[in-house]
Amino acid sequence: MNTLADMRIDEMLASKGPVFSAEFFPPKTEEGRQTLFETIDVLRKLGPNFFSVTYGAGGATREGTVEITKAIRDTYDAEAMAHLSCVGETKEALQEIVDQIAEAGIENILALRGDPPRGESDFEQPEGGLGSASELARLINESHPEIAIGGACFPEVHPEAPSLEADLAYLKTKVENGATFLITQLFYDNQLYFDFVPAARAAGIDVPIIPGIMPMTSFAQIARITELCEATIPEALRGAMEALDGDERAEFELGVAYASQQAADLLRRGAPGIHFYALNRWPATRAILAALQASRPWEENQPAGAGAA
Repeated sequence: MNTLADMRIDEMLASKGPVFSAEFFPPKTEEGRQTLFETIDVLRKLGPNFFSVTYGAGGATREGTVEITKAIRDTYDAEAMAHLSCVGETKEALQEIVDQIAEAGIENILALRGDPPRGESDFEQPEGGLGSASELARLINESHPEIAIGGACFPEVHPEAPSLEADLAYLKTKVENGATFLITQLFYDNQLYFDFVPAARAAGIDVPIIPGIMPMTSFAQIARITELCEATIPEALRGAMEALDGDERAEFELGVAYASQQAADLLRRGAPGIHFYALNRWPATRAILAALQASRPWEENQPAGAGAA
């Protein structure tokens, strides 16, 4: 097992070999909490490099973010990253949360603007708050330079960006303000990633870009998620899923097989790791991660210029 507590994620990415991680959300019930910690206990045996915990703005689950992140480090001896967003928070409140994260010994934060509150279509900067992930990265970097800062990026372009060029220009400001690695939105067509990385490099973005993968274990669920975040599902995959006529077991098996091939191709062609959107459950992520560790596709020959580190 990789024991990497007390290590910044950018330091992990600078070392040899791919970096594997899984993302969770703070549960709202005791049953959900038990499921989450069961998932962490199962996955840690495969030695992922870190776990990350999403953030609920305005007190929804924000206390849970720090508490769960600290529990991962203290109880499971694994590195963890807390997410933090600007939604519903003043600058002073954000600074207090960053201070709390640092005091807990957490060395990694994913800086996010955050989605608009439920029922609202547009993000509005909170009164006395920050308006972007770039501003949040600067706040973290200026007050706690010991913390590694990650940022989100969008191979299919952020829904609010007028163009890829505009999206990359903004993304570059996150890096200039302190982000030392990036994690992508989920995607199901690897060419999107391999087109995005060279475009980012050409725009002057030189930090590692980790692809984010969400195994399609339930077609209806993933169809809803991709619609919300404006990601696409390749027609061949959509057709294969639809042909299963809602057979849950068959959807799970196809989703795991597809994600395993997708992740292997990404690593074979130079991606610096895989970030799994695990949805607090372990079966799919465990199967895929175990298959990758057994086959080690990153050791195979890579096409020239495919590296994305």
